[in-house]
Amino acid sequence: MRLWSIHPKYLDAKGLVALWREGLLAKNVLEGKTKGYKNHPQLVRFKNAKNPVESINNYLSYVVKEALNRRYNFDESKLNVTDDKQEIVVTNKQIEYEFKHLLNKLENRDMSLYEKFKDVKHIELHPMFKEIEGEIEEWEVIV
Repeated sequence: MRLWSIHPKYLDAKGLVALWREGLLAKNVLEGKTKGYKNHPQLVRFKNAKNPVESINNYLSYVVKEALNRRYNFDESKLNVTDDKQEIVVTNKQIEYEFKHLLNKLENRDMSLYEKFKDVKHIELHPMFKEIEGEIEEWEVIV
């Protein structure tokens, strides 16, 4: 499971669909609808939010927006989005790590996107996230 801090616009088709699917799984975990993945490290920051379920719903609403921009058909009715736009902080080193991780994936899966994004200097974040100084997050599993 990977719940990206970087903007979903950087993801290839496979990555965006995987994010949607994994985000819905995360939503089910946070709603207590499944027994698996309860302690998955990617859930830590959502579990620490003021309202974890609202937080993941709002996170996924931005994934839906990106999907609509690409004319994909993600079922927004699976979400219960509120006006409470919670902000989650993420460290600059985490952002750099995630972007490099994505570039490695794109180099193997979608060379045109890899070429398009490989020289990006300012990495745009998922709109829910705010960058702060710091190291790679403790919950990250380094691969």
